Amino acid sequence: MAAATDIMKQRAIRDRLFFLFKVVLWVVIAYSFATAEAWYGDHPRVRQFAYGLNTFLTGSVLISIGRFIFIALYKRRNIKNDRIRGNYVLGINQIATLLNVAFVIIGLMLVFGINPREFLTSITIVAMAIALLFRDYITNMISGLLIMFSDQFTVGDNVRIGEHKGKIVDITLANIMVKNEDDDVVLIPNNTAFTANIINQSLQNSKKLTVDFELPLAHSYDQEALKNSLETVVKQYGGAIVTGSFQFKVVGVGKDVVKYKLQFFTTKRDADVRRRVRNDVYQRLIAYDAEQASKPKN
Repeated sequence: MAAATDIMKQRAIRDRLFFLFKVVLWVVIAYSFATAEAWYGDHPRVRQFAYGLNTFLTGSVLISIGRFIFIALYKRRNIKNDRIRGNYVLGINQIATLLNVAFVIIGLMLVFGINPREFLTSITIVAMAIALLFRDYITNMISGLLIMFSDQFTVGDNVRIGEHKGKIVDITLANIMVKNEDDDVVLIPNNTAFTANIINQSLQNSKKLTVDFELPLAHSYDQEALKNSLETVVKQYGGAIVTGSFQFKVVGVGKDVVKYKLQFFTTKRDADVRRRVRNDVYQRLIAYDAEQASKPKN
């Protein structure tokens, strides 16, 4: 936690220094336009380069000021909220990045003597074709922005998105990065997340541990024995499990399987204990299924 805080502080200092550098360079170029007009007239290429750079810096400085203001207002409004959603900051940063890229392109056009308005007008048809080719990426990016500005979940939340479950470590314009209990980072496309059923376990009781599983219908007749067997496994962890929180139930019956749900609460949010309990439960289920399969049929 301390290391992450130090990284954030270093990043904030770096952003402020870079912003200060842009402001100083912007002021210097603007001052040179006012005091060295004749010199620029003798050096048209330098003037063209300076004009393009000044256009980029003007837009970039205004974007940075707007970014700082929006983030500051958001943090001030949520200063009493213990659960400040980092999605908003991510969304503002991503929009600022996109706008900066747009001003970089405009600045390069001016450097090479291209009129941005005429250029955009002349490639309208080409732009439409490009939009069609990259339609999936564009919709994925839009979905990412909508997710960032939503208040349903944020970085650090434990979620279930479709079949994937874990902790959100980052949200980008392309995907949501979820670290599961095996410490594998799963990249879930924003379009998939935007249309999938999402369960935010951090908004519920984060100490709840749920194990969903299926057993063959032919082996699932002794449910009480299965319940007692699984409860014995869970009780081995003693004080790590809340006494009396064990719940076991049938949630559905398919053509060839019976679907079960096992739930209980841990006393702490200990990922290692949760991983070991889940592993032991699965091991017991495998053994139970093998025992049932080996019994002679009547």
